[in-house]
This record gives sequence, C-alpha cells and structure tokens, in this order.
Amino acid sequence: MATDRPIFVLGCPRSGTTLLRLMLRAHPRIAIPPETRLLLDAYEHRGAYGDLRRLPNRQALAEWIVAGAGTRFSGLGLDPRTIADEIVAGPPTLGSALEIALRAYARRLGKPRWGDKRPGYVQHIDALLRMFPDAQIVHLVRDGRDCVAELKRAPWWRMGVYHAIATWTQAIDAGQAAAARLPSDAYMEIQYERLAGDPEDELRRLCAFLGEEYAPSMVMPRGTPEWKRWHAEVPGSRRLERWELELCEAVMTDRLLAYGYEPSPASRPSARHLARYATVTTHRRLAARKRAMLDLRLRAAEPQSVASCLNGGGEA
Repeated sequence: MATDRPIFVLGCPRSGTTLLRLMLRAHPRIAIPPETRLLLDAYEHRGAYGDLRRLPNRQALAEWIVAGAGTRFSGLGLDPRTIADEIVAGPPTLGSALEIALRAYARRLGKPRWGDKRPGYVQHIDALLRMFPDAQIVHLVRDGRDCVAELKRAPWWRMGVYHAIATWTQAIDAGQAAAARLPSDAYMEIQYERLAGDPEDELRRLCAFLGEEYAPSMVMPRGTPEWKRWHAEVPGSRRLERWELELCEAVMTDRLLAYGYEPSPASRPSARHLARYATVTTHRRLAARKRAMLDLRLRAAEPQSVASCLNGGGEA
C-alpha cells in the first residue's frame, strides 16, 4: 500500500549505503538526496533556536537550513528563499522545518516520498524517530572485516584501525538494539553481500517492507556503472595486515556469526593490540555517554515537541 513515510538509510561507513541510496532513488516514487548534513546538526543544536512558535526563532532556523555553514542544502537544487519562506510559514517544530526542505526535494523530482541517507544515523536512531515518528529505518550491514579494510584506504578516514573496528561493532550493536524494540514495519536490515549478489531479490524484499511496488529500474540505477565490480573485490580479510585481522576476529566473532559471516582461522591478537582497542572503546563509550547526558538536558529544556507535524506525527 502506498505511503509517504520517510525512509532513512544508515549503517557503518563503507557498508554500501551510497549504493543502496542510488537504488532507492531509482524508484519512481522515492527521492533520497546525497548526504545533506542537515538533520543531526539541527537536532544537536536545537537549543540555539528556542521556541519555534516565535517567528524570529523560526526565521533563524530557516536561514540556517538553507544557508548555514557546513550544511549541503545547495545539493538539493532548491531555491533557498522559497524554502525558507515555506519553513517560516509551516508548523513550528524542528522536524516539520527539516521535512519541508526534504519534501521539496522530492517534489522537485516529481516524487511523493522522501528519505535521507547518512551512515552515522545508526548511532542516532532515537533522534530520527523523535523528529519523524513514522519513519522507516533501513540498516545496511556488511562484513566488518570488509568495512574496516575499506575505511583503512578511504582518504577521509583518519582515525585508524582501532576506531574503524569500534565503529562497525557499535553500528551492529545499535542496530540490534533498534531491532529489539522497534516494530517490524519500522526497522529492517539488509546485508550488502546479498544486495550485491542478488539485487532483485533483496530489493523486492525491501520494497515489501516499504509498502512499495518493486521497480526493475532499481537493480542498475544510473550513477553506479561499476557496482558489480565492488562486489567482486578481494575480501577485506585479505587486505588487512595479520594483526588487524586477528583483532577483528577477536572482537567481531559473535557478531559476524550472527549474520552468517564465517570467521577465518586467525590467531589471538597480542595483549598490546587488545589493550589499545580497549582504550579506544572506553573513550568512545565515555563520549557517547556525554552526548546522551547533553541530549537529556536539551530534551528537558525543549519548549515544544520536535516531531514533524506534516504527517500528523506526535512525540516518540
């Protein structure tokens, strides 16, 4: 049955979320832009805008959405003044303001349904659902060894192997926590290897979850002429140094097995590498705890709901 529920694509970086975005974008009813960098930034700084029932505050938020430093609004191909005016005239909630911009992008493409993609959303599913309570979450999972190997050679990744391993494990844990508490029509996992190996079957399954008719155009969308080559690349376990593979296997084994990924016969990592990894994960947990405490303080100070009112949604 046709719906206009927003769609969010997320997962560990280098898990194939860009490929999945392009496949969904090829659907005649679905519009998902390149990463906008709007939603999380607006949510984390929502305290700066105060009560959005006040016109000046709504105007300030609208100006940030269409022209703020660090956002990628220009990639939507929309007229900033027109969208700012729509936001100011719209419902006075953060989710409504953001949805107005993303709905306008879908409207520009002649499509009724919008979505957004950003790997980092996997750590912020609660925030997404607070702003868009009727959202559907699509989590793309890939063999963690491949993700780590891809992150190693990504020119923008500067955090090292320990953080790469922790990023994958935390993404998996966040996804499993969401799967345990969200209804079956709100959260779905897809594995990259199945999507690349038998795209039609996986896309049919995805469309059923989304309540959409399957569209053959999704299998080979424009902009991805080499996606089959990605699947044919050497497995990540063969592109990792021995100590890196050993650490991956020690940390990831239970999670890999849960998704049907077979561990290799790697030796146990050295105590030094295990200790370094433990230090990294401890620092990451502390940082996550600080973010959660800040979010609770911001929630307590919220003058109204952050949920979008455009679909009649309420606070989640």
